[in-house]
Amino acid sequence: MCKGIIGKKLGMTSVYSHEGQLIPVTVIQVGPCVVTQIKTESVDGYNALQLGMGEKKESKITQPMKGHIRKTEKNVCAVLKEFPVDKPEEFSVGQVIDSDMFDVGEVINVTGITKGRGFAGVIKRHGFGGGRETHGGKCHRIPGSIGCSAWPSKVTKGKKMPGHYGNDKKTIKKLKIVDIRPDENVILLKGAVPGSRSGVVTINKTKY
Repeated sequence: MCKGIIGKKLGMTSVYSHEGQLIPVTVIQVGPCVVTQIKTESVDGYNALQLGMGEKKESKITQPMKGHIRKTEKNVCAVLKEFPVDKPEEFSVGQVIDSDMFDVGEVINVTGITKGRGFAGVIKRHGFGGGRETHGGKCHRIPGSIGCSAWPSKVTKGKKMPGHYGNDKKTIKKLKIVDIRPDENVILLKGAVPGSRSGVVTINKTKY
């Protein structure tokens, strides 16, 4: 069994459980993904599947990539990612993998790229409370003193400062699958997933 798949975040909504509880969910389109390459321990040193998802204009890819994808007899894939597998001999190039690999109630890990927010101050980036707004306060959103006095006379590494915020790779662990809709290749996950709408995510099975 493949231990992961490529997905696309479609957005968030809410659904009711059988007990009448309102559950916030993230809607993710899982695949359909095409097996573009099979890697074995004897040849490559490890067992894995290279999966492709989405379509891309042939005019925007290189000739080597065209030859690589041509083996699958499918359209050119927009995204390629590798996932570990125990028995690669059970798969074939061109095989389609979709939401059938998951079950309702299963717990999975989702990795995505967070929204990029550019250069941000300490209040937005780290949640600082800020200075006083009244009685002549002039330090509203600045970080304040960052030095270490006479010794060691330098700013320590890791100090929370203004800087680039977002656009980081984040993994949310142990998200529960609330519902699966195989006719649309869509799964509903309880909770939030990093990234913006239409962002590419990777879904991995957990060990537990």
